[in-house]
Amino acid sequence: MDIKFINRATKELVTERPPGEDILRFLYGNPVGEALVLPIAKQKFISDWYGKKMDSPSSVSRIEPFVRSLNIDMSESEKQIDEFTSFNDFFYRKLKPGARKIEDGLVSPGDGKILVFKKVSEVNSFFVKGERFTLGEFLEDEKLAEEYQDAAMVILRLAPNDYHRYHFPYQGIPSVCHEIGKDYYSVSPISLEKKFTKVFTKNKREICRLKTAGKGDMLIIPVGATMVGSLNSTFTPESPIEKGEEMGYFAFGGSTIVLLFDANSFELDSDLVENTQNQFETAVRMGEKIASE
Repeated sequence: MDIKFINRATKELVTERPPGEDILRFLYGNPVGEALVLPIAKQKFISDWYGKKMDSPSSVSRIEPFVRSLNIDMSESEKQIDEFTSFNDFFYRKLKPGARKIEDGLVSPGDGKILVFKKVSEVNSFFVKGERFTLGEFLEDEKLAEEYQDAAMVILRLAPNDYHRYHFPYQGIPSVCHEIGKDYYSVSPISLEKKFTKVFTKNKREICRLKTAGKGDMLIIPVGATMVGSLNSTFTPESPIEKGEEMGYFAFGGSTIVLLFDANSFELDSDLVENTQNQFETAVRMGEKIASE
């Protein structure tokens, strides 16, 4: 089946063609690929090995074809194609100052495709097929899961062609990140359709608690994926940050950021809720409002 999402600006349904689509369908939709190859592909050493290849100077030759094939807008980038020292240097490129407007309310922490749920329990009702998703497994902490059992949940999926730095969606004081998980399943819709629960309960991820003024504590959880060897935080824990300030970046590959927050403190935008209930992601950009205060 085709992967489709909603273009928020035009409200049009768009077909997505992820890089390596045939390989992903073999790994996540073919019994042979799933049984024999996927157990190896999800291991850390594969992502580490490929990450080192993308750090090598010779990998710069991959940049221009990648930009051209995925139609990436380089006018927003601080550096241009001939200034990068490796593919990863390009992949987690910074944007020019002012390239993104930071809007009112709760904003998207990055560029990507978003799903939103007024309550965590809705994930199973509207999206997950087969195995049930549980917050306790995702957080690997039953006490923390109980604290957020009635929270709203946002899942932002970054495709390989997206800007791969992520930012704070609201102002506050962030904690030190707590690392959990060890696997590296793909976060492509192809894999999420088959392995949603495993992706979010097995993949390497970091939990950061953002203390806000009057809006409760928000959990910000970057999730690694196939070919993403590490999650790289760039903020100073326990120091005040402003909304839109950089939090970190992902190296090569698709990735995800999950938000959990008090459902009474923010009202999710109705178009995002409706699209999710219709089982469509919505394309958003970093700094774009996703919920009102």
